[in-house]
Amino acid sequence: MHDPDGPDIATAPEAPQASPWNLPNALTVLRMLMVPLFVWLLMRESGEDVSDRWWAALVFVVATATDWVDGHLARRNGLITAFGKLMDPIADKALMGSALICLSLLGELPWWVTVVILVREIGITLMRFVVIRRGVIPASRGGKLKTALQAVGLTLMLTPLDGVVGTAGLWIMYAALVVTVVTGVDYLRQAFGPRPAPAR
Repeated sequence: MHDPDGPDIATAPEAPQASPWNLPNALTVLRMLMVPLFVWLLMRESGEDVSDRWWAALVFVVATATDWVDGHLARRNGLITAFGKLMDPIADKALMGSALICLSLLGELPWWVTVVILVREIGITLMRFVVIRRGVIPASRGGKLKTALQAVGLTLMLTPLDGVVGTAGLWIMYAALVVTVVTGVDYLRQAFGPRPAPAR
């Protein structure tokens, strides 16, 4: 999943001659198009159809993978564009937000968890664009851990498996919530805290 805590496609400089018609942007658009399919599969039959749940989990995993692939390709090949910088975080938030909201609608994830995570993710993403002129905040281990925990926790909760797997997914989401809040506070401290004095 897209990590708003460090340098990525949304904060990297745009290549002077990069065309918006490229593979990374195509993957971003594909991820956006997969969101309604994911929601439809998950919410069909009130989330009780085993086959639909497996397909929804698979679509989520594939969409999450495209987020890593498009960012990697854009940075490696100098294909970072204004379109990608705008749409990549939007596509990511649409995917993650739909998973959180749908699981809460199905009664499988507490609403307070969804609200806290979404407020943090959307708020930090918006503020990242505000403070970008002051410099990019380096990616932290906590930010990467947060992203991984959210991806794993949501994937497990999306599957139709109950018992140990379902419980593990919920507890991983609780852990993701803690890391999400802590890294969000750290991001605010780095973004708006006092800047180190220049060396003389």
